[in-house]
Amino acid sequence: MAFAALDTHTLLWFTLDTQHLSARALDACHQMEEMGGLVCSISLWELGIKIKRGALTLPLDLPSYIQRLQRLDWLEIISVDVELWLANLALPWEHRDPVNRTIVAMAQLYNLPLVSKDQMIASFYAKTIW
Repeated sequence: MAFAALDTHTLLWFTLDTQHLSARALDACHQMEEMGGLVCSISLWELGIKIKRGALTLPLDLPSYIQRLQRLDWLEIISVDVELWLANLALPWEHRDPVNRTIVAMAQLYNLPLVSKDQMIASFYAKTIW
């Protein structure tokens, strides 16, 4: 079982530039290295969209970054399947961003804390760590 789930920005910061993480978030990420962590595959899509729009640059190309993530033995990338889409739709949350909704639904479905700086997520999902 995993210790926590990661929001997209937390995934990026923990794997590429930890100085952006709060002390509490960094501690949670280090615990995931020991106990396991989840990231939703929709986060990879979100990164790709941001790169295409010019809103994000990575120090390596996206396929190489994803391959690097897949080699981390403590990180599991969860596919967005029917169960996760239904969990997304069942959220009693007015948030319209499908990425954030899906990430929160994943954390809730797996009953895990979610490491995220996003205040809208934190105000809805009580198990948010930052």
